[in-house]
Amino acid sequence: MTAPPPNTASTAATIWTPEGEKRHLWAAMKRGFFGRCPKCGKGKLFRAFLKTADNCSECGLDFSPHRADDLPAYLVIVVVGHIVIPLALLIEKGFSPPLVVQWAIYLPTTLVLALWLIQPIKGGVVGLQWALRMHGFDENFVEDQI
Repeated sequence: MTAPPPNTASTAATIWTPEGEKRHLWAAMKRGFFGRCPKCGKGKLFRAFLKTADNCSECGLDFSPHRADDLPAYLVIVVVGHIVIPLALLIEKGFSPPLVVQWAIYLPTTLVLALWLIQPIKGGVVGLQWALRMHGFDENFVEDQI
């Protein structure tokens, strides 16, 4: 049995190699985290609190392909939980305040942290999707390949 020539394409596995400009993952996520376009870092990513703009006002990048869905909310729950729960345990162990005082501390803290973090985390997720060419952020994507 002879091996196929090295330039012959195999139907068993297709290796996808991204082409085009190099996209830096951490830079794109950082730009998105600060509410800026993940490509140029200048244009605004959001037109409202959690509503992404249609496209970048500076470089024209189309933001409509993003599919952040529920991931930002899940990440906010994880981050806020890792802040509030240890805080609650420390306060309970050290001071044992009445339940009303605990509610007065934990509920507003949780609400403020969640509202403060949701937009930056969603921006980071959009930056992640752009950098990894997910969904429609790949300029070489063809619908028939699915």
